[in-house]
Amino acid sequence: METVTVEKVTLGEGLPKVIVPLVGKTREEILQEAEIAVASNCDIIEWRIDHFAEITDFAKAAEFVKEVKAAVKMPLLVTFRTAKEGGVCPMDDAQYFEMYNAFLEQGNFDLLDVELFMPEAEVAELVKAAHDKDVKIVMCNHDFDKTPPKEEIITRLRTMQDKGADICKIAVMPQTTHDVIVLLDATQEMYNNYAKQPLITMSMGKLGVVSRVSGATFGSAATFGAAKKASAPGQVSVGELRTILETL
Repeated sequence: METVTVEKVTLGEGLPKVIVPLVGKTREEILQEAEIAVASNCDIIEWRIDHFAEITDFAKAAEFVKEVKAAVKMPLLVTFRTAKEGGVCPMDDAQYFEMYNAFLEQGNFDLLDVELFMPEAEVAELVKAAHDKDVKIVMCNHDFDKTPPKEEIITRLRTMQDKGADICKIAVMPQTTHDVIVLLDATQEMYNNYAKQPLITMSMGKLGVVSRVSGATFGSAATFGAAKKASAPGQVSVGELRTILETL
């Protein structure tokens, strides 16, 4: 499996890396959260741009990402989570790609989140445009209702690789403890038998917390922690994550 290095952070080796989301609505809130996130000793910062009140002005938002990057001085992941996968700002597919292309043209960041089930041709063009700018692609899929069968989880992760992902991510919702085991089993099977790129996998909610701290055992290269406000159910604070990861 290849590793992915962004600045001084390498995913796919050593302890799972800790990613902290910024979910502020205003510029002031985002920059305040950025300061807290940097102080938390995380490895990567994710700006969830679907929370940003000015996101529909693509040019201004793309310019602001330069300010966010300057504030964090560490690897920055830009993510627009669509409403169908748990995001907070409705946007049609054409706008989604227009927005991301504006960010690639005008912004300054290191990684870009792209959802697996967006239109295939447009995703291929976006992946190429990102790679031309030396921006890494985190391709992802989220299921907030259930945990798909193990074979389906592996199929989705392998499809992400086929579509040019640098990092493959899936997050699913467990209804039972068995669902958590399904996610972990899918992760280790993907990691051991098929993975060419680093994986990020998690089972969400209270039941799935164990999956967020067991990446070194099962093959997930990163986990998401909260420095201030969690962006998904089951996120643990960065300090607690560090202690647990190092202990394990």
